[in-house]
Amino acid sequence: MSPIAYIAIIIASAVVLFVWNKLPVVVIAMMTALSLWASGVLTLGQSLSGFGDPAVIFIASLFVVSSGLEVTGVTAWAGQLLIRGAGEESRTRLLLLTMVLVSLLTALISVNGAVAALLPVVVVIAVRLKRNSSQLLMPLVFAAHAGSMLALTGTPVNVLVSEAGIDAGVGGFGFFEFALVGVPLLAGTMAIIVLFGAKLLPERNGATMPSDFSRHAKTLVEQYGLASGIYQMRVRSSSPFVGMASSEISMADHPGLQLVAIQEGETSGPLRRAVIAEGDHVLVRGDAELAAAFAAKMHMAFRDEKATGQGEETLFNRSSGLAEVVIPPRSGLIGETVFPGMVTESGDLIILAVQRAGDQMEAASATRDAGGVVLQAGDTMLLQGTWKALDVHLDDPDVLVVNSPELVRRQAVPMGPGARQAVIILFAMVLLLATGLVPPAVAGLLAAGAIILSGIMSVEQSYRAIGWTTVILVGAMMPLSTAMVETGAAQLMAEHLVNLVGDAGPLALLAGLFLLTAIMGQLISNTATALIVIPIGVAAATAMGVSPRPVLMSTAVAAAASFLTPIATPTNLMVMGPGGYAFSDYWKLGLPLLIWFFVVSVFIVPLIWQF
Repeated sequence: MSPIAYIAIIIASAVVLFVWNKLPVVVIAMMTALSLWASGVLTLGQSLSGFGDPAVIFIASLFVVSSGLEVTGVTAWAGQLLIRGAGEESRTRLLLLTMVLVSLLTALISVNGAVAALLPVVVVIAVRLKRNSSQLLMPLVFAAHAGSMLALTGTPVNVLVSEAGIDAGVGGFGFFEFALVGVPLLAGTMAIIVLFGAKLLPERNGATMPSDFSRHAKTLVEQYGLASGIYQMRVRSSSPFVGMASSEISMADHPGLQLVAIQEGETSGPLRRAVIAEGDHVLVRGDAELAAAFAAKMHMAFRDEKATGQGEETLFNRSSGLAEVVIPPRSGLIGETVFPGMVTESGDLIILAVQRAGDQMEAASATRDAGGVVLQAGDTMLLQGTWKALDVHLDDPDVLVVNSPELVRRQAVPMGPGARQAVIILFAMVLLLATGLVPPAVAGLLAAGAIILSGIMSVEQSYRAIGWTTVILVGAMMPLSTAMVETGAAQLMAEHLVNLVGDAGPLALLAGLFLLTAIMGQLISNTATALIVIPIGVAAATAMGVSPRPVLMSTAVAAAASFLTPIATPTNLMVMGPGGYAFSDYWKLGLPLLIWFFVVSVFIVPLIWQF
C-alpha cells in the first residue's frame, strides 16, 4: 500500500473518531501520530516532532499568561466594568459591551481563556437584570470566535497559518495584521446578533449555572454575624500598644468590645513579631461608638481615616481574604480548643468565628478567657489571612474548604496583587510580537517566565494553567501535515481541488477550501481541521500559481466559523449548560454568521492580500 493510501486511511479514521466523540481527543491525536510511524510514512522522530515545534511552545505559554491575568483579577476588573457600563434597560448596549469586551480579551488571551473568564460574569448579569442567559451566552461565544481574528494570539490556528506562511516562503502574518479581516468579521457578527439574535435565540435559562462569588465576602460576614461592628484600627507612634506583646492587650476595661486580631501593617497577616509596632492593625468587634472611644483613648486611627464598620471591606480586600472551612469526620482537629482571634498553628491565618449546626457560638463563651470552643465534626470556621496564606495552608486533610480561595479571588477581587505586573508583562509580550523583535515562541516563553519570576504564579500553578488537551492535540496532529507534504498527498488533493474548480479561478479555490474547512470544523476541532487543510491550501495555491497568503488567511477565517454545533469548539460546549441550549439551537444563529464569514473569506480577504 502506498504512503498516500496510508495517509488517507489515517485521516479518515481520525475524522470518524473525532465525530464519534467517544474517545478523548488527545488519545485520537496520539493514535494519529503513532499511526504515521507504524505505517512507515514517517520516522519516529518525525512523528513526535510536533511536540517540540515553536508554535506548540508558544500556544502553551499563552495559557500561562492568560491564567496570570485571571489570577490577579485583571479579568474580574474587566467584568466589573462590563456590569457598570451595561445598565439595566438597553439590550443593545449590554450585547455590544459584552461582545466588545470578550473580543478584546480573546485577541490577547485566546478564545477559551476569555470565555471562561467572562462566562460567570455574564450569567450574573443575566440574573441581576432578569434576562434569559440563553440570550447572552451564545453571543458571548460567537463574538469571541470573531475576536480571535483580531490578533495573532487569538487562537492557535492563527499561529499555525503564520508559521505555514513562513514555511511556504511568503512570510508570516504580523501580530495585528489579522485585524484587517478581524474587524469586519467582528462588526458583521455584532450587527447580525443585535438585529436578529433576539428572534433566533431561545428564551430560557440553564439548569446548571456557574457559581457567583462576586458577593462572597458580604455573604460570609453576614452569615457569621460580622456584617457590621468589625473595625480595623492603625496603631500610631504615640499609642501605648507600641512595644507591647499582643497577648498583653486586655479588653477588660472596654466592655462591649472584643479583640479579633492583631495584623502586621505591611502584609495584613497575623502579627509575627514579638511586639506591636507603629502601622500595625488592631481588629475589634463591637459597637461603633465604643470602638471610636477605644481608638481615641489608645491613640489609634481607623484605616483610611474613617470607621465604615463594613466587615467585608475590612476583612476582604486586595491583600487578604476569607475562607470557610468545615471540620470533617475523623479530622485531627476534633477535640482541639479554638477561639475567635486565635492564630492557627501555621501562624498565617486568624480564626474569626466558629459556628455549630449553622448557629453562631456566643461571643462571650467563645473567647480565650472563657475557655474557647472545643471543635466537633461538622463545625465550621471562618478564617482570614493573606490570599497566599489561604492558598497554601488550606490544602489540609483535617479541613474541607467550602469554596476555593483561588476561585473566589479571581471573581471577587479586581486588580488584585500582581495585577499591575501582569498587565505590564502582557503589553511587553504584545510589543515583542507586534514589532517582530523575537520569534513568537520566544516572546511567549519570556512572558510566561516573567509571570512565574514575578511571583504571580508558581511553577506548579503554571503547569495546571496550561490546556494540555490543546497542546497535545496540536503537537500530535502537526506531523500529519508534514506527512501530507512529504508524501505528495497534499499535492494530490490540491490537484483534485484545482481540477474541480476548473477555470473558475482563485476565488473558487477559496470557496472550496472554506466549505471544506467549515464543514469539518463543525464536527472536529478547528485546530485539527486547520492542520489538515493548511498543506492542501498551500499546495493548491502553488499549483494555480497564486500566492498562498490569501489562502492561509481564508483558512484561518473558515476555522473560526465554528458556529453550527456545540461540539465544534470547547467554548460552544462550555455555554450549553448555563445557557440551556439544545443541539439544534446553534445553527439558527450560526448559519447567518457562517454566511458572513464566507463572504469575508472569499471576497474581502483577496482585496487585502493579493493573489
